Amino acid sequence: MKNMKKLIILAIVVLGFAANSIAQVSATATATGTIVTPIAITNAGDMNFGNVAVSATPGTVILSTASTRSITGGVTLPAVTGTVAAAHFNVTGTPSYTYAITLPSTATTVTNPALDFMTVDTWQSTPTPTGVLNAGGTQTIDVGATLHVDANQPSGIYTSATPFTITVNYN
Repeated sequence: MKNMKKLIILAIVVLGFAANSIAQVSATATATGTIVTPIAITNAGDMNFGNVAVSATPGTVILSTASTRSITGGVTLPAVTGTVAAAHFNVTGTPSYTYAITLPSTATTVTNPALDFMTVDTWQSTPTPTGVLNAGGTQTIDVGATLHVDANQPSGIYTSATPFTITVNYN
């Protein structure tokens, strides 16, 4: 009888462990990663303030992102405007993604062959400060700025020796 009792207790213990192992269940999951199209930016057109006339008073030419100009101080805009254009940049990447636009934080110097100079600053862009890529994964950024003209600024074609940089990053 003692052996029978032991066998019954042993059977209960074994069945208790078996019941626990029958209650165990499992599930699975998959791992996924998505590589997005890298964001890219290319120059689609350089900035040009056009023809500017000077006087004995300094002034500025403000070039909007829509390629229109306004002036301050002693600067005038001749009837023959020359080429007037905001800078244009094409951005490409993953459709519908937003991105941050970083404009230059310092002035750019433009010089003529005689090494006379002017500065360009007060950068502005459309869109700003972020853009959204369209369904095709593209968008254009237009960039304007302010040209600072000294009194009696010498004539000539002024160009930046070092181009200015626009940076874009996904948000």
